[in-house]
Amino acid sequence: MKTLTDVHLSDVNAVYSGAEGDLWELIMGQQIHMGGFKSSMDLADRAGIGAGQRGVDLCCCNGAGMRFLVRFRGVAAMTGVDATNAVIERGRMRCKEEGLDDRITFELADVCASGLPAGGADFVWGEDAWCYVEDKPRLIAEAARIVRKGGVIAFTDWVEGPAGLSAAEAERYLRFMKFPTLASIADYRDLLERSGCSVTEASDTGRFASHIDLYLQMVDMQLTYDALRILGFDGDAVAGVAGEMVFLQQLAHAGKIAQGRFIARKR
Repeated sequence: MKTLTDVHLSDVNAVYSGAEGDLWELIMGQQIHMGGFKSSMDLADRAGIGAGQRGVDLCCCNGAGMRFLVRFRGVAAMTGVDATNAVIERGRMRCKEEGLDDRITFELADVCASGLPAGGADFVWGEDAWCYVEDKPRLIAEAARIVRKGGVIAFTDWVEGPAGLSAAEAERYLRFMKFPTLASIADYRDLLERSGCSVTEASDTGRFASHIDLYLQMVDMQLTYDALRILGFDGDAVAGVAGEMVFLQQLAHAGKIAQGRFIARKR
């Protein structure tokens, strides 16, 4: 597992309380994860998540994943946990606007110590967000504590790819993304198994490179003004972000970073 010792939760909070978080939402939509709706539907299908179930979304951000699950999978109730107040307030507003606030609640808390009851959820959900969590062993242990026996942990995440990152590449990548740690697919499989879960899938979705290509094309061909507006019309700032995104693109095409998909059942 790759680590940066000077990136912490406060840095992640700053990202999603400010312009950088707004920029990610501009590029990726409310579902701030690779593949958007199709990725969510694919994960839910593979994990068997459907009508009448009750779930917890760890690192829920603005709640788009929970709104998807309630609206399109018939999930009875969702609780989202996130440590950034700005995205929780935005999520509550959006749930109310969509008439889903009676089935979706938010908790402002550290996802490694959520305070939610043990065994109270049919499933735990996450989409491309656990990369922001510093203590991944505690995170996975908390997910396993929250879910009932026989329940499912289903998530996607940005992970180290099969080609591996050099120390210099990892330092640049993690610092730009504000990831305190970066797991591999094997790391997550091991953590899930050590937390009492049987892993049914731990794989590369194959989406990363093509989606980074898409994001760069969108900013270049359509969203330049919007990106400039979010960053205070600072052309140098936009160019700097674009340069780091090109670096991500190079890593992705070289197989050094990927989007992993994980499904596990609590024994």
